[in-house]
Amino acid sequence: MARTVHISKEEISQARKLREKATTAAELRNALSVLLITELGLDAGKAAELLGTSRRTIFRKREKFRSQDDSVRNSWGGRRRFSLSIEEEREFLSTWEVEATAGGVLSVPPIHAALVKRLGHNTPMSTTYRMLARHGWRKVQPDTKHPKSDQSAQEEFKKTPGACGCRLRKKSGQPPGSPYVSG
Repeated sequence: MARTVHISKEEISQARKLREKATTAAELRNALSVLLITELGLDAGKAAELLGTSRRTIFRKREKFRSQDDSVRNSWGGRRRFSLSIEEEREFLSTWEVEATAGGVLSVPPIHAALVKRLGHNTPMSTTYRMLARHGWRKVQPDTKHPKSDQSAQEEFKKTPGACGCRLRKKSGQPPGSPYVSG
């Protein structure tokens, strides 16, 4: 006969809180590994089947959940080696933002050169690209047509005979590949 599971009321309340605050599937599975056993009375095998894991994983998740304190910790994330804080980056980019919003064309090399000058040491170009992406800057793709283009004028131009000099060659009797030399 299997051993009975002893889960404290604090663990159950913690699991309920985690279930409500879960932002990832892993956090939700950790909470459900406790709640399925306590609230629904399932054994570890049935809970594992519902969560799509093995029985051993259910026990590991419960043990991990039991060993945690009130806050859910992630072991990774954040900026460890940064040259400028987010506020300093925002201030640095504000000088370029005026030119960008006025419709000027910005390229990364001048921004990178200014960043290197400000930092006082060389940094990879990827640092500048990552900083621009972090603040929502992106490459603006050109339009497919000019905003001031006139479609009717373009169609009328296509109908004009001799605009490219092709008709003159046909009349002169020169072969199509020969250069056109006027008279």
